[in-house]
Amino acid sequence: MSKKPFIPPKLPVKIDYEQLIGHITKAHRAIASLDSLLSALPNPSLLGRTLQTKEAVLSSQIEGTQATLDEVLAYDAVNDKNESETKKQDISEIINYRRALDLGIKSLETLPLSENLIKKIHATLLKSGRGANKAPGEFRKVQVYIGMPGAEISEASYIPPAANEIIPLFANLEKYLNSDEEKDNLVQIAIAHYQFEAIHPFLDGNGRVGRLIISLFLYEKKLLSHPFLYLSEFFEEHRQTYYELLRNVSEQQDWENWIKFFLNALTVQAQKTEETAKSILKLHQEYREKIMELNSTYASHLLDAIFIRPIFTTASLHKHVKIKNTQTFFSLINKFVDAGILKEADSKQKRNKVYRFEKLIKILNL
Repeated sequence: MSKKPFIPPKLPVKIDYEQLIGHITKAHRAIASLDSLLSALPNPSLLGRTLQTKEAVLSSQIEGTQATLDEVLAYDAVNDKNESETKKQDISEIINYRRALDLGIKSLETLPLSENLIKKIHATLLKSGRGANKAPGEFRKVQVYIGMPGAEISEASYIPPAANEIIPLFANLEKYLNSDEEKDNLVQIAIAHYQFEAIHPFLDGNGRVGRLIISLFLYEKKLLSHPFLYLSEFFEEHRQTYYELLRNVSEQQDWENWIKFFLNALTVQAQKTEETAKSILKLHQEYREKIMELNSTYASHLLDAIFIRPIFTTASLHKHVKIKNTQTFFSLINKFVDAGILKEADSKQKRNKVYRFEKLIKILNL
């Protein structure tokens, strides 16, 4: 490719649906199966917050953050001042990602998936941490390029459009995202994801915003009753293929292999999310039966709370549980420890004890 900025084609593009039918059917079937589970949930937050946190960790890891799910859940509980500055920045980026996802979900009640909303998501994502000086919420005003660290533009693997091309290209993408001209929604978001990454509208955070848009689109189109399907894990596991297929669309207009890969990602992740959700709900059911023995009207409140915050201190959890009496709350936690549901992270610690719900953490780390 010549080393000049690449201008992606205007959307819609011509797609040969014949070659995609099998992949489309499989992906729709997997998503519908996941949705039938999600739409029957009595309490979606039992899954939502932990699955969002896991996605925030995985999506941020693609960009180089090192923090683990365990560390983020623990930081939520303790806000450890002893963490290194790098670790704090990593965790801050992950928490921003979760906030951006929350903001997107709430905003879709009144706004379409638009330039305005995408900029708001970007501003939330880059509010603090390493991205704070990278124009949060604004399109880039300069030429950028993608390549190895320290590489010159002449050695770039990809040079996105010039800054003055972004506004018309993005207006076209926004129109496409909100139109019904593509025959299939899943093909539509596969194409839109390529286009967003090709335009590369922001100085930083394009990958994370691009992945957030996928989940929000599936939710907005009512393919899922809760936005709990995320592709970061698949993209990270097949990182080389992911970048190669995006590049092949730019260089050879090879839409077919990119769309097949994307549909396969949706299928695999929908099946995996359904398995995880079933494991979590099964665990919840088992423990609902187990806590009957504790003879406490508040036990189910505490049980639900630890599914949402599986690492906690009494101080970090109390405000989220409907148990006014502090003594009742403390004694119930001790009963959960005695019943083997919770364990103390450090049994020697006497004050500000950290409690862990190991069985749930194990499921999330699978």
